[in-house]
Amino acid sequence: MEEMQGALQSTSAKLIERNNALEAMVTGLNEEIEAIVMDLNTKIDELEGELVFCRVVVGKGMLGATPKRKVYVPKRKEFKGKRSVRDVDNFF
Repeated sequence: MEEMQGALQSTSAKLIERNNALEAMVTGLNEEIEAIVMDLNTKIDELEGELVFCRVVVGKGMLGATPKRKVYVPKRKEFKGKRSVRDVDNFF
């Protein structure tokens, strides 16, 4: 009977030791994951700021290096008269 209790205590001690090691590993992994999540949140915040800036630039039409210019295009005058086929052929 004493042999059984000795074996049980020995096995129990080994299991407790393994459990403590696993708990330490899990705690370390949790801390590492939290650090990664914080870094990712910081990067997401930076990228969201850049996205807002890009949307403002695109919305204001600032992508082109030159400002928009209004071009004056004169309107054609209405034709009053006759055209000959020869004049049209000579035009082309």
